[in-house]
Amino acid sequence: MPEKPTPLTGKALLQKVKELSHLTKRETAKECGYYTFTKDNQPRVNLSGFYDALLEAKGINLEPDSGKDGRGREPTYRVSVHKNGQIVIGSTYTQEMGLKSGDEFEIKLGYKHIHLRQIDDNSDD
Repeated sequence: MPEKPTPLTGKALLQKVKELSHLTKRETAKECGYYTFTKDNQPRVNLSGFYDALLEAKGINLEPDSGKDGRGREPTYRVSVHKNGQIVIGSTYTQEMGLKSGDEFEIKLGYKHIHLRQIDDNSDD
C-alpha cells in the first residue's frame, strides 16, 4: 500500500493553494496531501478535511468548544435521507436556533440544495 500523505496546514497550506490556483479544487486538495487510499490502492480525495484545514489556516473556527456540555453526541451538521424519504433535523440544531414547536419555515428547492427560511409572523417581506 502506498505511504500515507502528510497534509499541509497553516501558512504552508495557504501558500501551496496560491501556487496551485490553476488546478481544480480536487487536484489542489490532493496536492496538499488531503487524500487517503481505498482498499484497492486508489486515491480518495478528502475535500471536507481540506476545506476545514483552509478555514482553520485563515483563522475561522466553525466548531467552537464553548458549546460542549459533555453530554451526548456533538452536532455534525450532516443528515441523511431516511428510507421513507424524510430528512430529520435533530433537536440540537433547533435548540441552537431557539426554535419552538409550531415555528414555520418556507422551503425553496435549488439544483443541489434545500433552503429553509424561517417565517417571521412580524416580517413584512
